[in-house]
Amino acid sequence: MVIDFDGGKIIVTAHELVVKMVGTHMVTLQAEIDALQLIGRGANVISAHGAETKWSIKLDNLQQLELIAQHASLPIQ
Repeated sequence: MVIDFDGGKIIVTAHELVVKMVGTHMVTLQAEIDALQLIGRGANVISAHGAETKWSIKLDNLQQLELIAQHASLPIQ
């Protein structure tokens, strides 16, 4: 599933999530689903914490977070 947001695109599969940022630097963030935490309550943030991974990104709205939660089978905290 591909979700567009102001910063670029989020690609969600059953096993991983990839964030492709728009702009001149073409940043790509990638994490296994097991390393992700979805934070709601107005924050609307994807947080990745793995053995060698630590990043977070704020989404535009709760609907985007809910789509990711549904497709990745993750709870929103």
